[in-house]
Amino acid sequence: MVENNFEQFGFNETTMSVIKKLNFKKPTTIQQKVIPKVMAGESVVGQSQTGSGKTHAFLLPLFNQIQVEKREIQFVITAPTRELATQLYEEVKKVITFANKEHEWISKLLVGGSDRQKMSSKLRQQPHIIVGTPGRILDLVLNNAISIYSAHTFVVDEADLMLDLGFITEVDQLLIRAKSDIQLLAFSATIPERLEHFFKKYLKNPQYIKINDERLPKTIEHQLIAIKHRDTPKLIYDLSQTFHPYLAIIFTNGKEQANDLEKALQGYGLSVGIIHGGLSPRERKRALKYIQELRFQYVVATDLASRGIDIKGVSHIINAQLPKEEDFYIHRVGRTGRAGLEGMAISFYEEEDIQLIERLQKRGIHFQYKEIKNGDVVPAKAWNKRTQRKHNRDHIEQEAWKRVKRPKKVKPGYKRKMKQQQEKIKQDMLRKTKSRKKRY
Repeated sequence: MVENNFEQFGFNETTMSVIKKLNFKKPTTIQQKVIPKVMAGESVVGQSQTGSGKTHAFLLPLFNQIQVEKREIQFVITAPTRELATQLYEEVKKVITFANKEHEWISKLLVGGSDRQKMSSKLRQQPHIIVGTPGRILDLVLNNAISIYSAHTFVVDEADLMLDLGFITEVDQLLIRAKSDIQLLAFSATIPERLEHFFKKYLKNPQYIKINDERLPKTIEHQLIAIKHRDTPKLIYDLSQTFHPYLAIIFTNGKEQANDLEKALQGYGLSVGIIHGGLSPRERKRALKYIQELRFQYVVATDLASRGIDIKGVSHIINAQLPKEEDFYIHRVGRTGRAGLEGMAISFYEEEDIQLIERLQKRGIHFQYKEIKNGDVVPAKAWNKRTQRKHNRDHIEQEAWKRVKRPKKVKPGYKRKMKQQQEKIKQDMLRKTKSRKKRY
């Protein structure tokens, strides 16, 4: 067996020709581990970051075993949003085109925003593979436009986002209507506890594959700016006057914050768009189209945009609010600094964010502390400098008290005299400390 290339998996000639046209030289880490499991018919829970190659980790082995003569749904691929489903479908079409099977391998994209009656009529002859959002697929199943009982593989992509957006219930309803022994392939950047409960319901002995590929490109510069009770939109506007991004994504922690920030920044005259899960399908489609056409210089977004949605040319990431979890920071800033290009991640932070910053630093992220002064971004002291200074003063305070000579006989006013003595010793210690610092 040839190691470290695609020949080791025993793909057929057609699949190997697709791999060659995709210009894949050797499998990524997740492909190396997932493909053999999928080929063997095992259920898999794969944990890895966006851009790790997980899409082809399941597409290649699935297409390798497609049965053209059976005109029935064989594979169901679900994603939490129209945009993510559409991107998956584009990859499916690419594989079919590279395999020269446009008239043999039939696939359909099933997402909201299109007429259900028209979609149902196009499904009279069942496709081999369907890609879509759980809600639309379930809608078509309940209306008898399709049946997924024939499917032998069900893919849940971006499973944690599926959970966050509340679509895991629809996935549950679909799996109830599938074969009890269906192969389930779930991919997720994080696996929260609630997702574990869902997996246990459908998976008896799943293969858990976790890829520690969260390293961010070294080309990203990470900056931190303290908010200090100031107005965040004004800070972002002031920041915008110091640099000219090709495209900057500004992240908030919720839809309402995103809407408020977009209006405020538009009030400052900035070219701003918005993308979040609260927009209607039509609004999201238009927003993404405008973003790709570079009609905006700034895009306010929630974490929806950090997960899988392909926005090209992002030069800057601005965290108007830092996320609560480390992984979400990784997802967000990972939208820039791609393909060897330089990127910048600027985060506004408050005291409550300090623990998150410390955890990120332990993961190898080096932050530069900055401040906006007189229309320029200048170096600033780290958040912990003041804390360290207070700690040093407390230590000197205690040490000075230890050196105070206690009177053998207590006389009136002795406490005041002891305090004066302690203050004199403390001031002397502080002078010596400053003197040592100057020398170095």
